[in-house]
Amino acid sequence: MTDALHLTPELVEDPVRGYADLRARTDVGHAVLPGLDTPVRLLTRFEDVRAALTEPRLIRDRGAVPGGSDMPDPQAELLAQGLEGLPAEYVPYLSGHLALFDGDEHTRRRGPLTRAFTARRVSALRPFVEKTARDLLTLLAGREQADLLGEFAYPLCTAVICELVGVDAADQDRVCGWIRDFAYGDGSGVVEGLAGIVEYTKDLVARRRAEPADDLVSALLADGGLSDDEIVTAFFLLINTGITPPALFLAHGVLALFDHPEQLERLRAEPELLSRAVPELLRYVTLVRIGATLYATEDFEFAGTPLKKGEAVTVGLFGADHDPAAYEAPERLDITREFGRGDGHLAFGHGPHYCIGAALGRVLTSVVFEELLVRRPSAPELAVDRDDVEFGHWPGDGFHLVRLPVRL
Repeated sequence: MTDALHLTPELVEDPVRGYADLRARTDVGHAVLPGLDTPVRLLTRFEDVRAALTEPRLIRDRGAVPGGSDMPDPQAELLAQGLEGLPAEYVPYLSGHLALFDGDEHTRRRGPLTRAFTARRVSALRPFVEKTARDLLTLLAGREQADLLGEFAYPLCTAVICELVGVDAADQDRVCGWIRDFAYGDGSGVVEGLAGIVEYTKDLVARRRAEPADDLVSALLADGGLSDDEIVTAFFLLINTGITPPALFLAHGVLALFDHPEQLERLRAEPELLSRAVPELLRYVTLVRIGATLYATEDFEFAGTPLKKGEAVTVGLFGADHDPAAYEAPERLDITREFGRGDGHLAFGHGPHYCIGAALGRVLTSVVFEELLVRRPSAPELAVDRDDVEFGHWPGDGFHLVRLPVRL
């Protein structure tokens, strides 16, 4: 497609100017996402993205398009890359992700998780999050250099998910090791980590059926809405959405404050601003940069664009959260920014697929920023030159920190 914008890492890293040409069009333009070859209609305007996420004629499951579709599919290209080399018997646990279902099937799979993810359960995790964060920070304090991502954020988020699910204390080091190898290791232990998590979770489900506890697996079993295999799949949903995205957000959020020292100084001077700083950092960072692919169920016009049945559309959440039409000076981090009703940003998505762990994410974020940035006698500092901070690039989504060296 000759007029498709090929998104480079440099363009994705600048969500105001990088998407300016797409936003300026009267229709929805095509783009090729980083690391992919298949073009897709890319929505970058805030109101278009919000509308798409509640549009019933745009669905997640391509197989449910009436009569099927033979149009280009970037989601298939992305999944093929992600599942390459994994044993076939484990693939269903990864391809059964909630984000890929719609309507009644999505409701059936999401309902038990929503009912189990109660405010009481999330609130009860706060003391565990606080203690774990403090213990990790104590271990890292005083070192010449500590990796805030690899040695703090990832272990913290992993421990919280294990605690939520109900991994027994005696098993947590082993299970956390598998999760690390599968979700954010160097790639050499992915298959072993995947297999370990699957077999352990199957065993945990059997044990909790015999002896229920106050944990998520027991709650899902009591609910009865999911099969045993679907509970294993739910664990992978929590691993994929509850560890890497929040861990990266914590690191990117701290880096954003390093880049805006006046904002960090003001947050330390006025801790009450934390309740505004968290949503503003969520907007500013928007860790999930590109949302799931959507498919038109029929020919219709959307955002000034005639869509064909089966045509692929995706949402640029990072771009939408930096839309000048939606925010004054969106490129500026402003911890006093007020959003009004609701989130005021799309970092957690919108509509039926709104992030199921958003409440947990807010607890985790507020605890970490308070313990790391507000309570400590002095603020952490970047331990390397800013130009030496290392980023990696993921297919379809863009750039992410590889590590964040700091002095505590």
